[in-house]
Amino acid sequence: MQRAEKAERILEILDELHPAPPVPLDHVDPFTLLVAVVLSAQCTDERVNKVTPGLFAIGPDAATMARLSEARILSKIRSCGLAPGKARNLKALAQILVAEHDGQVPESFEALEALPGVGHKTASVVMSQAFGQPAFPVDTHIHRLAGRWGLSTGKNVEQTERDLKRVFPQETWGRVHLQMIYFGRSHCPARGHDLATCPICSWAASKRRIADERPRSRRS
Repeated sequence: MQRAEKAERILEILDELHPAPPVPLDHVDPFTLLVAVVLSAQCTDERVNKVTPGLFAIGPDAATMARLSEARILSKIRSCGLAPGKARNLKALAQILVAEHDGQVPESFEALEALPGVGHKTASVVMSQAFGQPAFPVDTHIHRLAGRWGLSTGKNVEQTERDLKRVFPQETWGRVHLQMIYFGRSHCPARGHDLATCPICSWAASKRRIADERPRSRRS
């Protein structure tokens, strides 16, 4: 089966299982989404959603957060991974937003990726989910699924992003990104996954991959 044909069938399954996937990070505007995505690096969405209410209570916008000390920001996000660096980046990016963008989140990849703590994946999430621009955010989880499903042979997320953009229609990129996240959580975990029983892996993965990843029963 060709990749494009496989992607079309996968999209039908994703649309059936997750027809309207919400953004998993709680936010109310582009700024709060940007902050939440920065915090999500090496941290679960569940943890981020627990800390952001307290953070946004004292720093709901760029101008307010720019006036906070790093220590004050850190006190609200300490339970997130890499918290000290994230506190430093959040204050710095807020200051840049105020100084260079009138306190608003810029609507361009170049400007977003110039912000402290913002890489291509973070910029892609903001461009797609906050501004509705064509982008396909690829993290390690989506990279893993794309490999399992034979949609990409990319050795890194950049290569996988290019492959996925080729096989899925541009107007679906933002939706498919979220659908793959939710499908991975509900049907396709990284470990202990029987590919042969998965709604997608059972037919999309190669027989060799299914054999390699099938859970082995423990010897008594």
